[in-house]
Amino acid sequence: MAFTIIPQFKLSNYNYASAFTLPRRSNRVLHSFPRNVPVIHMELLEEGNTSEITKLKQIKHKLQLFGINCDDSCIPGRYNRLYCPKCNGGQSVERSLSLHIIQNGDFAMWRCFRADCGWTGRAFAGSDNVRRVMLSRQITKNGFGLEPLGDKLIAYFAERMISEATLRRNSVMQLSGDQVVIAFPYKKDGVLVGCKYRTVEKKYWQERGTEKWLYGLDDINEAAEIIIVEGEIDKLAMEEAGFRNCISVPCGAPSKVSARELPPWEKDTGYQYLWNCKEYLDKVSRVILATDGDQPGQALAEELARRLGKDRCWHVRWPKKDEFFFLNDANEVLKSLGTVALKDVIENAELYQLNVSSRAA
Repeated sequence: MAFTIIPQFKLSNYNYASAFTLPRRSNRVLHSFPRNVPVIHMELLEEGNTSEITKLKQIKHKLQLFGINCDDSCIPGRYNRLYCPKCNGGQSVERSLSLHIIQNGDFAMWRCFRADCGWTGRAFAGSDNVRRVMLSRQITKNGFGLEPLGDKLIAYFAERMISEATLRRNSVMQLSGDQVVIAFPYKKDGVLVGCKYRTVEKKYWQERGTEKWLYGLDDINEAAEIIIVEGEIDKLAMEEAGFRNCISVPCGAPSKVSARELPPWEKDTGYQYLWNCKEYLDKVSRVILATDGDQPGQALAEELARRLGKDRCWHVRWPKKDEFFFLNDANEVLKSLGTVALKDVIENAELYQLNVSSRAA
């Protein structure tokens, strides 16, 4: 059974039990729904909580203020493709604006995926909290000041067993100028949506004015099983072992697992990249968590599993480095033991619940 991320909002009183059965989950874990959830039309909302109708009308009114025409075809819980009021779809007049209103109408977010526009924003029902971002420069390789990798960085990746073919396929580049900085372009549907930078001394930063996405998103577009790692180089290492269905989180790991209950998705700022990529993750039935083996990496695995649903998560065990220590991540395994060993790690992943229980023991 496939599971999906959905926000922790109370649904209307419409009787869903006649349509499908919900898996039973423990309290405060994001409930997981079967893949084919019935569409909630306005007439169904009228049978349930009228406050949801009010919130939906408020959201649509706010969207109209920004020129976003959201008619009855815009169904909550789905991603709707509309005409962007800022660029009008360019010369091809394409529906380049992706609009998503959450199931009960509390929250809406939108983004234009034309490279020379990139208009994005969010709106909340029942408040004046509207965030609108108009990028000050084009999201293009030239706009970011990127250039092909030079010999120094190609050699740097070769030491880490990352081939030039893998670098080219993932469009890895470098910042132009005297400083040697790796650039990892982030793409969605083939369109550049952001960029993360890394020096050889492991200093990181992300392009300003862009939202957070998962790295390698287009590689899981049709995948039923995916691998999640903690860094872009680990995603490249997985590809060397034959796994293209791999994505990386954009911003590292927390120091420890939060003791707080999961927040609603519009306040889940540290993991907004999961919600931004919801339409991809909804399709996935199995998630292999291959985060780092240190304490922050294990904390990240737990936070991801809490949001994605532990029932569909699996976890890896990194092999030993020597008598006293374990290797920490995918690239370390690739460098130390090779592609076959890394492939074995993934193929021998364990159910997350079983893995966590055995570690605790």
